[in-house]
Amino acid sequence: MLNDQEIELIRLARHGDPFSVLGPHAGADGRLWLRAFLPGATHAVAVEADGGATLAPLLLVHVDGLFEAPLDIMPTSGYRLQVRWTDGNTSTIDDPYRFPPVLGELDVWLMSEGTHLRPYEVLGATQREFGGVHGTSFAVWAPNASRVSVVGDFNLWDGRRHPMRLRRECGVWEIFLPGVGAGARYKYEIVARDGELLPLKADPYALQSELRPATASVVAQMPPAAPPSEARRQANALDAPISIYEVHLGSWRRKPEEGNRWLNWDELAATLVPYAREMGFTHLELLPVSEHPFDGSWGYQPIGLYAPTSRFGDPNGFRRFAERCHAEGLGLILDWVPAHFPSDTHGLGRFDGTHLYEYADPREGFHQDWNTLIYNLGRTEVSNFLVGNALYWLERFDVDGLRVDAVASMLYRDYSRRPGEWVPNVHGGRENLEAIAFLKRVNEVVGAERPQAVTLAEESTAFPAVSRPTYLGGLGFHYKWNMGWMHDTLKYMARDPVHRQFHHGEMTFGLVYAFNENFVLPLSHDEVVHGKGSLLGKMPGDRWQKFANLRAYFGFMFGHPGKKLLFMGGEFAQEREWNHDQSLDWHLLGDRAHAGVHRLIHDLNRYYRATPALYDCDFDGAGFEWITHDDAQRSVLGFVRRSRDGRSEVVVVCNFTPTVQRGYRLGVPAAGTWRERLNTDSEHYGGSNVGSPYGAADAEAVPCHGRAQSLMLDLPPLATVFLARDA
Repeated sequence: MLNDQEIELIRLARHGDPFSVLGPHAGADGRLWLRAFLPGATHAVAVEADGGATLAPLLLVHVDGLFEAPLDIMPTSGYRLQVRWTDGNTSTIDDPYRFPPVLGELDVWLMSEGTHLRPYEVLGATQREFGGVHGTSFAVWAPNASRVSVVGDFNLWDGRRHPMRLRRECGVWEIFLPGVGAGARYKYEIVARDGELLPLKADPYALQSELRPATASVVAQMPPAAPPSEARRQANALDAPISIYEVHLGSWRRKPEEGNRWLNWDELAATLVPYAREMGFTHLELLPVSEHPFDGSWGYQPIGLYAPTSRFGDPNGFRRFAERCHAEGLGLILDWVPAHFPSDTHGLGRFDGTHLYEYADPREGFHQDWNTLIYNLGRTEVSNFLVGNALYWLERFDVDGLRVDAVASMLYRDYSRRPGEWVPNVHGGRENLEAIAFLKRVNEVVGAERPQAVTLAEESTAFPAVSRPTYLGGLGFHYKWNMGWMHDTLKYMARDPVHRQFHHGEMTFGLVYAFNENFVLPLSHDEVVHGKGSLLGKMPGDRWQKFANLRAYFGFMFGHPGKKLLFMGGEFAQEREWNHDQSLDWHLLGDRAHAGVHRLIHDLNRYYRATPALYDCDFDGAGFEWITHDDAQRSVLGFVRRSRDGRSEVVVVCNFTPTVQRGYRLGVPAAGTWRERLNTDSEHYGGSNVGSPYGAADAEAVPCHGRAQSLMLDLPPLATVFLARDA
């Protein structure tokens, strides 16, 4: 029999170990007792699980619904409960408290150690068969809670009904709920150590979430692991052509005729994927698709890190989208945010009543720029949560890569902070040693477990060796965004051509450090928001000159060493600033100038992918050679790109003035006929069609630019020209 204190703790859902009381237990007298807490029940009978033979009626020992009875024997099949409720209805239910622990000893060990590579396989909501009974096991890390209950549609959101078992070895609370299946909504009701009842928490490991503004987690089937692919490894390699189309799914295209709704995963697979393929891009990069409560964050304040956002459908839809990408020959990169998370009450902040996921000290744990919380990466369980998440996307959705957001904010403790607003590391320095260790670990794990995948760092400082292996002292990323190149060159292109001669170094400086890292050249979403205008809007001059400047800039970008990235809308020179709440201005393709830029990006991508000189030696100085970098007065740049084997060689020449440079002599690497392979001033792109007669020029034995052979060219205005020698 239960004493009064235990009865009170059970009925108030304050018992720290409900499994020690509820379910079958041997009493002090050696008899087997069965107890169940069934709020709202008036009668309960224990019956055999197989056959339904009566075992014993249960005695109501408290009016709130606490029952107990002695049993003579426990049948091998177990038992079920026949229950009559206060409304007169009856039901037969499985008792969650008759099942043993869910987590295996190895899982417990690895989680307590912080080395479980795939914690999502045991934490969160997992559909399974347990003892011949179908249901869902729930497991959540909350070591400092005094009680955790899973609540949902299946138990009237009543935290008294299903308090969980604490696995003290690792701080995880768990329970198996028979009969709960896919689609069930749930959260965790947590009582802090001091007795505070916290706001209901979404599951950190939830595989699916409700559509905002609702915030419940949803039971979903774990996607199967995708097999490794040698083809994808080669497509993501350092010597492969990589041209990335960066997309915000919520505004790439909408259905204005249907209330301006988003496209779903299948609609995106049927439209976005073939569009990107036809435009010649090699990869799609999606702004964060993890569940997030606020549309205006563009996904950069995620709460459901394991749940593809419900804005576009369910996780199976996202898996089909990824499969369609690969079927069309496209890689898929996801923006990934391990740097910070929002403080919404249903999220990770003060998850168990303590600063569990975030640093307790706001000088370490609060990000002033974004009003977000910062992961405590020095805590093994938190690091494990994020490392596991990286593998989850790469393995379960066959994603090709992760672009890691805001790496600079992770690397430095004083990032965007004034003196006195940050805490030095143990050595008194500004580097965040815990974050550095985390980044190295996640890159090492990805390299070992998913070698076909790549990681890309958005890192805007001069932190050394970001894209070098960890065994050489680097952070282990495969690629690094070249933010310096982007800012310098955009600043140059925004200048009136008459002033460019005084700022020539803004276009050449990137080559000083171009081979220190494995760079991606980004023209990203950040450059077309917050009053910065569009890429086209940054260009000086009249309408014709604006388009010509942009075409020349795109040509320069595709000729420059480094992989390429272009945010959506840039490929047809969208005029207005990006708005995340509406579609791109696709109607602009009916305008000749916009259509010309669109055709140019298509042709640049095709030429780039077909020309090894432009990609396979991106990160080796042997693949680049200046012809002229000091002709500032005429704002002309000329350089050579060549493949590693030397069989592919391209000369790139840029004229950043609106003046035709007639009779411009340019040194070239070898004699022969050099033919225009692409000219951004072509009439096909909306240009003036200036160039070499019949598109070719013969080298002459006239020394120039330190070379024995040279060409006499008419350089088109505000244009980039690609020349290659006839075979």
